[in-house]
Amino acid sequence: MYYKVSGVTGKLTGATAASAYSPQGLKPTVPSQAPPMIFAVPTKVVSETGSVAHYMGINKVPELQKIFQKTDGAPVHLKRGVMDKMLYRTTMGLTIGGTLYCLMALYIAAQPRKPQ
Repeated sequence: MYYKVSGVTGKLTGATAASAYSPQGLKPTVPSQAPPMIFAVPTKVVSETGSVAHYMGINKVPELQKIFQKTDGAPVHLKRGVMDKMLYRTTMGLTIGGTLYCLMALYIAAQPRKPQ
């Protein structure tokens, strides 16, 4: 026999298998119509259009591979020049500043309060 908690009394009552496995009277439903497709726009193969599609842009991977695989001794995160160096230094400055601020806050929090 199957049991289910009664919503009225809050006690266990006898139930059928179907009602015991669907809590609070919720029944699984089948949608009345199929959901709309997300990508319903027809696609074209590159060979159909005859040229590269305008939204794809230019493939920059070969140029970037040449830059990143060059053996100049620079780390990968600094190979693209001045902007990479600025981002790296800003990140390191914020990290060191945040660490010092946290240590200062811990030091202040560790001091006993002065009686008033």
